[in-house]
Order: sequence, then C-alpha cells, then structure tokens
Amino acid sequence: MVRRSVLFSPADQPELLRKAPATGADVVVFDMEDGVLPAQKATARDDLRSVLGDIDPECELCVRINPLDSGGTADLDAILPERATVDSIMLPKVSSPEQVRTLRDHLPENDSIPVLALLETAGGILDAPAIAAQEAVDALLLGAEDLAADIGATRTAAGEEVSYARQRVVLAASHAGIDAIDTLVTDFEDTELLRTDTLRAVQFGFDGKMAIHPRQVGVINEIFVPDEDEIDWARRVLAAREDTDGRGVFAVDGEMIDAPLLSQAEQILERARTTTGDE
Repeated sequence: MVRRSVLFSPADQPELLRKAPATGADVVVFDMEDGVLPAQKATARDDLRSVLGDIDPECELCVRINPLDSGGTADLDAILPERATVDSIMLPKVSSPEQVRTLRDHLPENDSIPVLALLETAGGILDAPAIAAQEAVDALLLGAEDLAADIGATRTAAGEEVSYARQRVVLAASHAGIDAIDTLVTDFEDTELLRTDTLRAVQFGFDGKMAIHPRQVGVINEIFVPDEDEIDWARRVLAAREDTDGRGVFAVDGEMIDAPLLSQAEQILERARTTTGDE
C-alpha cells in the first residue's frame, strides 16, 4: 500500500469530505479531532456517517478519531455502521502501546483494521519502537507541531528541533516493517518550503508526508516518486550485478557497489513500481 501523501479533511464539512478522495492523495483522513471544534463534534459524527455511507473512494480512507478518553469511543460508534468504507483508523497522541491495545478492545474481535499511530508527545517518540511493534499498527506518523508544544521547542523551517524525533520514528517503523509518515507543513501557500521539507523527509527515509491542503498533494506525490536518474542508476546497478560472477563488490561508472547500495537500488525500483507501475 502506497502512502506518499496523507491529506486531512475536517469531518464537519461534508462537502469537502466528498471532494477529498479526488485530490490524488494516497490516503485521505476524515478528521474528527483537531479539525473539528468541540461544540461541533456531535454534528460532525452525523456528517461523517452520512458521507461514509455515500462514497466508495479508490484511495485509502482513514478516520482520525479523538483520543479514546475524550470522544474517541463515540467516534468509533459513528464509524462502525459504515465500517466497509473505512480502510484505517488514525489514533492521535499515542504515547504508549497500551493506547493501541485499548483501541483494539473497543473494536469487534474479528476486525483487523490497520491503525495509524500519530506520535505527538515526548512519550510517544520515546516509546516509538514499542508502539510500532503492536500488531494492529500499520504506520507511525510524526506530529511535530504538537510535539514541539509538548517539549517547549520552537518550530523552525530547518526543523532541527525535531530531527531526533524524525530519526526515531523512521528507525522504529523500519524495524517493525511498517510505514513512516512525516509531519505536515502548516503554511500551505509556501510551496518551496513544502518541497524542501518533503525532500528532507525522503532523505530521512520516510515513506510519505502529511498534507493539510489539497494543493500540497501534487508536490508531495512527485517528490516521493524516484526520478529518472535514480531509476536509471538502480537499473544499471542491478544489471551489473548479473555480470559479477558472484563477486560481493563491483563497480558501476567508477562507483564501488556493495550490499547496502544493492539494497538501495532495489528499494528505488520497488518505490518506482508501487508508485507509478514502472517496472
């Protein structure tokens, strides 16, 4: 499953919910948490249930519920009647694996719906490996804005204040064999900042990035697809491997290729295949 772009849409605006799956995002998140004011939560649940009953999107459709101790169980009650339309559940402010297990306890026993765990606190980052190891968890997501508030950091365009958090999320997700999704860029009009931050996410090893506005989706999708130079290099490396007579190290265009670079070439072609169908 490809999750380059993860677009949020507020659940109290049904007209936007209906349009969101057509934006090109790999994952559309109907947001019951931060995107909805407390006074609008009940109405939003009704809107959410109505929209879920009317649509059949081709993208992954996820619902971000509220924390279970502050409205999340009511959100689940709204989702379950239309469960066939929902592909995954996003659990916010996950700071321990116990929260994931509690969510599972609120779902039908035979429901194996994937959980996308949003890490937004110091506890969540420090416990990322244990959270990622939960069977239900299919992705870790970094919420840098809330994390910065939690630890008293100041968010900057360079992002140095969340570099360790990014590294830990990627490492925990990679070790568990699940997706790692990078934090969003809140200024949806700053395309250059989005491009720079998305390139940084690719360099860190993330599989995708969150988006707060549809206009961000195209930039994110483009950057998470390997470019022609990368694909060409990877093909040449793997072709050269066939002529090595079993040697562990060989050269391509003056570059020494060993097992880590072979793995990188395979990953590039796999990303190209899953995102574009390019073989």
